[in-house]
Amino acid sequence: MSARASFVFVTAFVVAISVHNAHAARKTVCSITVNSSDELETFRRNLPQDKFQFVELVERGRPDWLSSACYRGVHCDVLVISGHYDGRDEFYSESVAAEEYLPVDEMERASCSASCSGLFSQLKEVYLFGCNTLNAEVARSSSTEIERGLSRARSTPDTERMSRAAPVSRAESNRDRMRSIFNGVPVIYGFSAKAPVGASAASILSRHFRTDGIGDVATGRVSRGLLSHFAAQSMAVTGGLTGTDPRAAERQQVCRLAGDQYSTAQKLGFVHQVLQRNMAEVRTFLDRIEKYSASLGDAERKNPEVAQTLEEIAHDRDARGRYLDFVRSAEPPAIRARLIRLAGNLGWLSKGEEREELAKMIANMLARGSVGASDVDLVCSLNQGHELDQELDRLRPVAAQTNQIDQAAMLACLGDTSGRAQTLNALTSPNPDEVKVGQIYLRHRPLDNVKELRTLTAEIARMRSSEAQAAALDALAPLHVTDPESLELLAGVYAAAESAMVQAAVAGVLIRSDYGAIDAPQLVQTLRDHRLKSAAGAPLIDALIRRLEHRVL
Repeated sequence: MSARASFVFVTAFVVAISVHNAHAARKTVCSITVNSSDELETFRRNLPQDKFQFVELVERGRPDWLSSACYRGVHCDVLVISGHYDGRDEFYSESVAAEEYLPVDEMERASCSASCSGLFSQLKEVYLFGCNTLNAEVARSSSTEIERGLSRARSTPDTERMSRAAPVSRAESNRDRMRSIFNGVPVIYGFSAKAPVGASAASILSRHFRTDGIGDVATGRVSRGLLSHFAAQSMAVTGGLTGTDPRAAERQQVCRLAGDQYSTAQKLGFVHQVLQRNMAEVRTFLDRIEKYSASLGDAERKNPEVAQTLEEIAHDRDARGRYLDFVRSAEPPAIRARLIRLAGNLGWLSKGEEREELAKMIANMLARGSVGASDVDLVCSLNQGHELDQELDRLRPVAAQTNQIDQAAMLACLGDTSGRAQTLNALTSPNPDEVKVGQIYLRHRPLDNVKELRTLTAEIARMRSSEAQAAALDALAPLHVTDPESLELLAGVYAAAESAMVQAAVAGVLIRSDYGAIDAPQLVQTLRDHRLKSAAGAPLIDALIRRLEHRVL
């Protein structure tokens, strides 16, 4: 090879190595975008391409996209998560058409699993653009409930020994859970209360980058400039758990159920260990235990090792006795109901015994005399399959001495016809609390009788309070009204309305109704001729008009 050729070759080789090193040195910004992309695009515009590369983890149309990222060996230096956060289970989109969401359990699984050790392992910082993602106060009521349950729970020397040997579990806040999921990550940004919407957050981010630059991104250092710019938006910052953190041992327990390095039988063995501890420990792990036990399919349950472990749990009389003692005094009723359902799933209650425990709980609720809309929602939810209808005769006398609509609605959820009539009448009450109870009942027990629907619609049309009438109309919206006579009544309510709020509520019912039962041209004319001059409800009314006109065309 000539000297010139050698020089060219060496130069090309050096350039290739330099380019490779430059690309290798780039930091990876991973994103999970289930709602607004505004925040991510702001990062993309401000971070130079020669120093940062972007990887979107969400694969549209693929439900197992997070697992896919694990299997592809993606390593992230920065993670940006954008989505509404429900405060417990998931990040989700405000768009009803969106199919993608981020379950917090899936993040926990990825964090704990050996098969996904790389995804979060080199993270320097995480940005959680969702409300209450770092709220440290959310679990305070749960903590009080656990402490109260602990004082009531019966213990034995064996359970006290096991509880002392196990890490002390406490109620878990959103902040605690994010710190556990992003174990070892130096910097986690989030919000202790309401977060700004995507466009607003992007605007603040842009100002931050213009003012402070990008020097702190992907360094693992807290950006004081970023916190300053988001100071009015409740931004908070923390770090992931470390080995010396008091909650580190709790994370190890969580990973016993969430990680993939343990077999189903081993995970159930851990569940059994928890069930043998003090009942406050069981309450702390309730979410994870009930989700895991409910996730076991028939095929898994028939596995010899799994079946043996389930049999050992079902025949643990001491743990069962302490558990049921705890259940019968547990508060609030929603938690007690979950504990009862779990007992059935663990083989500690037969179907009949489970139904009887739920009936006792409902009897206690009725006897209190002070129930509310949430109690009605709970009872209707528990009786979706009407298994509790057979308990009505024994529960009806408990509420016989009162005339509260809440109690009537609870009995209606159990199949009581007089309670049903009273609850439907509540929809036209001037009392907003009674209307709310009627709305909840109707959501669980929709009207399937045309005569009932017409009667209720006529009663709503005669209401005089605009606020109460709008609330009653909102209860009709999920019914997808198809009856022409009822739809005609609703058009009359719109025309006679003296409130834009009522007109918007009517539009909310009509836009979900059967357009085939509507005289579209006539309704469009009514919507335009009688429309009140107010911004309230304008988008909904406009959308209804457009849909009706499209149907005519």
